[in-house]
Amino acid sequence: MTTEIPKPRLLSPRLQDVLGIDAPVLQSGMGGVAGVDLAAAVSNAGGLGVLAALRLRPEQVRAAIRDIRERTSKPFGVNIWLHDDVRTPPDPDDVPDDVIRGAQTVLNEFRSRFDLPPSLARPDAGADLVNAALEVMIEEQIPVFSAAIGVPESDLVERFHRVGTRTVAMVATVEDAIAAVDNGVDAVVAQGTESGGHRSYGTKRARTDAVGQSTLTLVPQMVDAVGDRVPVIAAGGIVDGRGLAAMLALGADGVLLGSRFVATKESLASPVWKQRMTTGDRSTTLTDGFTGQWARVLASEFTERWEESGADTPPGLMQSALGRDVFQAAANVDDDQLRPLYAGAGIAAMNDVPGAGEVVKRIVAEARDRLHHLNSEY
Repeated sequence: MTTEIPKPRLLSPRLQDVLGIDAPVLQSGMGGVAGVDLAAAVSNAGGLGVLAALRLRPEQVRAAIRDIRERTSKPFGVNIWLHDDVRTPPDPDDVPDDVIRGAQTVLNEFRSRFDLPPSLARPDAGADLVNAALEVMIEEQIPVFSAAIGVPESDLVERFHRVGTRTVAMVATVEDAIAAVDNGVDAVVAQGTESGGHRSYGTKRARTDAVGQSTLTLVPQMVDAVGDRVPVIAAGGIVDGRGLAAMLALGADGVLLGSRFVATKESLASPVWKQRMTTGDRSTTLTDGFTGQWARVLASEFTERWEESGADTPPGLMQSALGRDVFQAAANVDDDQLRPLYAGAGIAAMNDVPGAGEVVKRIVAEARDRLHHLNSEY
């Protein structure tokens, strides 16, 4: 007769009930990073892997969803922005001439490095891909819809619920958390200022307002405001099990990690991006120079020059369209000074590039050890 070894107690039974995951670790849906391989690996390890769908055409979103389903039977999510000026791209002809001229003047300083011609041209009109992607997600009945950079409206949440899809909204203020929960979302992510990538506001704010609150102060406030209604997931500066243990102690139900998953084997990030995340100087800064929206990135020559210039960006994602030739040329040669390398403030604690599944298991094990140690001490 064999005795079955009991499974260890879940760190977050509530997240298992709501999202169907065993490990309270969610992967951020980062553009240029979070593809099929990464999402499947995280989900197979018990966390929630998330596909980045922003800027993907509808047929690409559908193909990626079906590919993930071939690779895992576990829950996974699909992420997209709901920002007002991204979901409905503004008309480039409405942007003042001085805004275009100012942004292009800075970009022209870098075009000569790649033998690119100078330009003062207006950006192309952005394609309306967000709403089409949302329709695909609903048709495909994805397990989890991950909303960012904007609060999903109640009608959209209800449409997802009708096909059995859970909804998670990343927000950076208590007010947006309350609005998201009132609209019916199943969980909220509290995005602290230490988070890498874009600030999760539905409209662009002034830089001082975009900085936001520290994860350490935002999480307990959000737990107090909506934690009795939905799970609260912490994000920002968390890269290991110590961070998970700390957030659980603050009342969060789990964590969402971005930077830690950038530096994994399955990530789509370039070699130099992974190297910069795990070695050498890892200073970060907040900039709108790459996309037009505020984002925390690794400090670089471009971010320094953009800050010095005082130039304004056009609305939506037009800035990324203006600089597409420069940023693509930099990407082609893996130049770390002239392309956006999104990174959170906690990356100094990272020093390796493991598999994504190993990251999930390691973080859970470290958190258990930390919590067990604290319980035994007190």
